[in-house]
Amino acid sequence: MLVSLAIVITLPRQSGIRTFVVALILRLIFSCGPEPTLWLLGCITVIMKGVHIISLMGNYGTLEKHFVSIITDAELLYHFFYLLFCVFGVLLHPFFFSILLFDVVYREETLLNVIRSVTRNGRSIILTAVLALILVYMFSIIGYMFFRDDFLVPVDEEYSATATGGTTGEADCAEEPTVSHMVPPDVVEQVVQQTCSKLPTVGGSELAESGDGGEMKERGCDSMIMCIITTLNQGLRNGGGIGDILRAPSRKETLFVPRVIYDLLFFFIVIIIVLNLIFGVIIDTFADLRSEKQQKELILKNTCFVCGLNRSAFDNKTVSFEEHIKNEHNMWHYLYFIVLVKVKDPTEFTGPESYVHAMVKANIQDWFPRLRAMSLAAVDGDGEQIELRSLKNLLETNHIAVRELMTQIMELENKVPERRTMTEQRKQRQRHALLNPTTSTSYQFYPQL
Repeated sequence: MLVSLAIVITLPRQSGIRTFVVALILRLIFSCGPEPTLWLLGCITVIMKGVHIISLMGNYGTLEKHFVSIITDAELLYHFFYLLFCVFGVLLHPFFFSILLFDVVYREETLLNVIRSVTRNGRSIILTAVLALILVYMFSIIGYMFFRDDFLVPVDEEYSATATGGTTGEADCAEEPTVSHMVPPDVVEQVVQQTCSKLPTVGGSELAESGDGGEMKERGCDSMIMCIITTLNQGLRNGGGIGDILRAPSRKETLFVPRVIYDLLFFFIVIIIVLNLIFGVIIDTFADLRSEKQQKELILKNTCFVCGLNRSAFDNKTVSFEEHIKNEHNMWHYLYFIVLVKVKDPTEFTGPESYVHAMVKANIQDWFPRLRAMSLAAVDGDGEQIELRSLKNLLETNHIAVRELMTQIMELENKVPERRTMTEQRKQRQRHALLNPTTSTSYQFYPQL
């Protein structure tokens, strides 16, 4: 205890405080005893739970709600019954504190999912159980009509002798008579036989002693109600169905084949199909709850609580996802800011504080940065500037190339008429030379003309 106290003083952490509390409780148990320690802890729990309920009602505004909404609030009812059992444990009996151990189910989500796996699809489970009861009732009717003599339920001999009001003389009948020196042995034996023959029948029902080991068996289907109870009790609790407790018939009996069909149908329909349907609904529900829990944990781990951006949005960026949720969009900072605008004097509000206060008062969440972050906006802005510069340079290059191309096209357009003129002049000279042969010699000497 002293070591844990030193750890709490030097390093005040939650684990160290818990260790100190456990050590202190153990010290009180060894010093004062279990019951005084339990009573002291119960009183402390009553005080703390009472303060907790009062603060919970104040935060939720319970007193301003309707009475129906108050009594249907599951969380408030849970804490109220917790306090009630604490009071019962302090005032009536300490064993009421044992019920408070179920608080671990409320605190641990995995155990809470185990309970929800039964309650979420409770309608399906209840309807399947009703189907099982109907089938058991039908098999009970068949057993009562045809196999009444086969319902021999094993019972304990001592339990049957004492529980049905028998005297101790029934147990003495199974023992050897004590030999007395005052009474002859034959007289003692005669008296014992007469006494045992006058003993009443156990419970008004017949008991049969089997040949192997002297096991006592009782008829369990002499009435319809007993047949239903026996089939429901023994049939559902045995792995092979009702056939495990019925008498094993001989193959020479007339009802041997119907008995085999009866046992197999009960086993396949009730034990394999119906019971596995109930188990399957529970297991599937638990698997769905577990997958939902994993999905929630994955979302909380990889998604920003404030803006809703995924972790992948911060890949290859200057700001990592951990830095974003720790510094830029810390959800506790937003909570502190909401508390600030609620407790601060409205006359001292700044512009953003006035805007947020109006939004919070109107229950509007538009002031949260939805799918936005300043770090991503800055990075995206720099990237856009770089892209704009590259596009501008590309446009200038294309403009220069287009100007050069236009210049070349204009030069070609100017050269084409000159070539056409020269070609026409050459054709005219050839035509003139053909018409005037005397001038052809001059054309030969001056071809450039």
